[in-house]
Amino acid sequence: MSKGEVIAINISERRGTQKKEITEADLVKGFGVENDAHGGNWHRQVSLLSFEKITEFNEKGALVGNGAFGENIIISGIDLRQLPVGSRMRIGEAELVVTQIGKECHKHCQIYARVGDCIMPREGIFAVVVEDGHIKKGDQLEVI
Repeated sequence: MSKGEVIAINISERRGTQKKEITEADLVKGFGVENDAHGGNWHRQVSLLSFEKITEFNEKGALVGNGAFGENIIISGIDLRQLPVGSRMRIGEAELVVTQIGKECHKHCQIYARVGDCIMPREGIFAVVVEDGHIKKGDQLEVI
């Protein structure tokens, strides 16, 4: 089993806006992160990104903050991109299932416009919430 740590939780009130960091949140079965504009009954309820990939990107001079890629949860200690679709993860009582690896970027984001690259399309993963739970910064994510 792989384990990682929740480094940040991010939400946005409207789609198309940068997410802001919060210290804790409820993951809602069949919806995603409570109060996040990207939640809903679809296959990309929660987006996750590896802290190490963000760090590598920033070392190239990007200097982007938490939530800048539109990611809901930043995890340290696991290369999330290596988890296959169908992988199950638990953070506290909450359980998620990976539904998509990466995404197509139809129109380049502000980060891409500024630095000529964005890691979310190739490094981000998406999941659905299958069990409710409260999560907070510092919690452990366990691949089950």
